[in-house]
Amino acid sequence: MRYYPVFIDLAGQLCIVLGDGKFAVEKAAALGEAGANVRVIASCDYRPGALAGARLVIDASEDEDINRLSWQEAEAAGILINVVDRPAQCRFIAPAIVRRDPLLVAISTSGESPFLASMLRARIERWLGHEWGPFVGLVGDIRRRLREQGVPIAAQTRVYRRLLNSNVRSLLRARHSADANQLANGIAAGRACGAGRVALVGAGPGDPELMTVKARELIADADYVLHDALIAPETLALCGPDTRLENVGKRGGRHESGRQASITARLIELAREGHFVARLKGGDPFVFGRGGEELDGLQQAGIDVVVVPGITSAFAAPAAAGIPVTKRGVASSVAITTAQGPGSLDRLADLARAADTLVVLMALGELSETAAVIGRAVGGSRAAAVVGNATLPSQRTVTGTLDSIARLAAEAAIEAPATLVVGDVVAVERVLGGVPYAIAL
Repeated sequence: MRYYPVFIDLAGQLCIVLGDGKFAVEKAAALGEAGANVRVIASCDYRPGALAGARLVIDASEDEDINRLSWQEAEAAGILINVVDRPAQCRFIAPAIVRRDPLLVAISTSGESPFLASMLRARIERWLGHEWGPFVGLVGDIRRRLREQGVPIAAQTRVYRRLLNSNVRSLLRARHSADANQLANGIAAGRACGAGRVALVGAGPGDPELMTVKARELIADADYVLHDALIAPETLALCGPDTRLENVGKRGGRHESGRQASITARLIELAREGHFVARLKGGDPFVFGRGGEELDGLQQAGIDVVVVPGITSAFAAPAAAGIPVTKRGVASSVAITTAQGPGSLDRLADLARAADTLVVLMALGELSETAAVIGRAVGGSRAAAVVGNATLPSQRTVTGTLDSIARLAAEAAIEAPATLVVGDVVAVERVLGGVPYAIAL
């Protein structure tokens, strides 16, 4: 580490700013907000010895001679000094600050790029809403109260985690301070011994950057994340360092209904132990993700549930391949189905005839039979595409006809999860990252 990060208490301390320009005015104002006793010395008035007694000095004079003299004086006296835009003459550097008092976030590039520090500050400011200030203050009040009561650290930590995962911040964001305080005090009084909470979270089509902000926050804060087998490792890496991961993806030889019942039972078990649990599903949990079944089971058990939709692969996979599922003059209707589960093949023909574009999820395992069924309904020469690992760096797309698409997908080694798209909207010249097979019409 080039610099040791630290926050300095300057209340009532003499701090000197050298200079007359914009930088000097800004630095003096910032020091004043920190409670410092600020003395501003104009460039023309600086003389060696003027820094005596200062706790901290900022030289914003932009004068090389003054820079050299102030640095020498401060070094000899052991005074912390920052010479603006002169990294070699800085005993400290001022970071970019995100203020949500009493929360402060300091960002530094160790003097390499103040511009990047400023850009990162802007990003964090968008992420940390105004509610974080009163939330930190509220947690601080509760912390002092719990310490006075002699509550053990482990029990305190459970309270803080429950506060973080509660609706307190949402209430503060909506400026319902009284309700937020009431909820927070109730959590503190119960010491987080009550039932936990479950979030049914959509992970999106694969790329973690396509997850919603709320989804990313929930998996980062969760005690447990129960995830599908095909969730990308990059997505799981967004979970908190103490979050426990459980892979509850489909396992061969296990009955589907029994597997789903055991997942729901595990969610209920963990919630009743007081944990905050995220059930992480690919795509959207309510689009062939059994989210509805889990919601029913959790609600019947009296568990608090929050649902966070995700971007479904039904739309994301074609879009990532450059295929619009609707296009003026070409397609004005879309049908979505799956190649998995009882009766899936029986409904394919009717859906293919009824819609301009047919999107079939989880299509790879039954692709030959699926394409044949659809081909008998709308013709084997109908354009088709298969998109594998949509939105991930390993995404691959093949295009062809229904008669050839299964063979082409096998030759291109398309991997699951894969999505089949059928209809006139499939055009090979639009396919992104695809394997350039021609459509035989």
